[in-house]
Parts: sequence; structure tokens; C-alpha cells
Amino acid sequence: MYYKHILVPTDGSPLSGRAVTEAIAFAKDSGARITFFHAQKAFQEIYFGPGVIFDSNAPAQFREIQGSLANDILDAVEKQAREAGIECGRLTMVCEKPYEAIIEAAKRQNCDLIFMASNARTGIDALILGSETRQVLSRSHIPVLVYR
Repeated sequence: MYYKHILVPTDGSPLSGRAVTEAIAFAKDSGARITFFHAQKAFQEIYFGPGVIFDSNAPAQFREIQGSLANDILDAVEKQAREAGIECGRLTMVCEKPYEAIIEAAKRQNCDLIFMASNARTGIDALILGSETRQVLSRSHIPVLVYR
């Protein structure tokens, strides 16, 4: 089966970068286009007691930093895909649960495959933190190809 539109989530990590490279090769072989996706962290609201000084600009500054990071990551992978002759686009969302945003992005973009890296957590980290990849695998109705 050949896929036509692949969602490739990326966080800018080395493993994610290797998955992007493989996704570009996969897209080239199958004649697919790619939408690169980055899940931006949501600002965590913190409640303080009386007398605590809080910078009211912190949420806006946090969003600006996250947006800039997302643009840097997506600019780099778009450039890589275009140099390989792959049609591509980009999408970013602010979210608390990246796996939900990945699935939602794939639906919104009418992707027929999600191509993502596995973070390969093991031991107690895997139990406590879980895995975004595992969450996507268990919840997505769109096929998922996992790069390890």
C-alpha cells in the first residue's frame, strides 16, 4: 500500500531527527507528501499563596519562546524535505497531551499515515511517564509507523 499524506511529529531531538530523515526517504519512495507537526508545551498555571510576586508577562513570554522553538524545528525539517524534492507543509498546536495533538493533527490534515519516532523509555520511566508513541499507537485509527 502506498500512502499519500504522512504526518511526521518532531520535537527536534536527535532521535526525532533520524525519524524525519527516514520519513522523507519513505515519502520519496511512496510518492507521498508530508505534514511536519510540532506539539508546543502549554503554559502550566501555577497558583501561589498570598505575598508571592508573579510576573504577569510570563505566560506570553513562554508562548513566544515555544512558538519560536516550534518555528526553528519546523523550518529545519521543511528545508530538509524540500531539498529532497518532497512536497511538505507544517502544523503546530499548543497542548498538554502531545499524543492527543498528534492524532488531532493527522485527522485535520487528512493524513493516511503517522510516521513517528519511539522514545524508547524503559524501566520506571516507561511506567511513570509512559510514551507518546505508545499513546498514539493505542488511540489512533490512522495507521502508525514507528521508527526505532
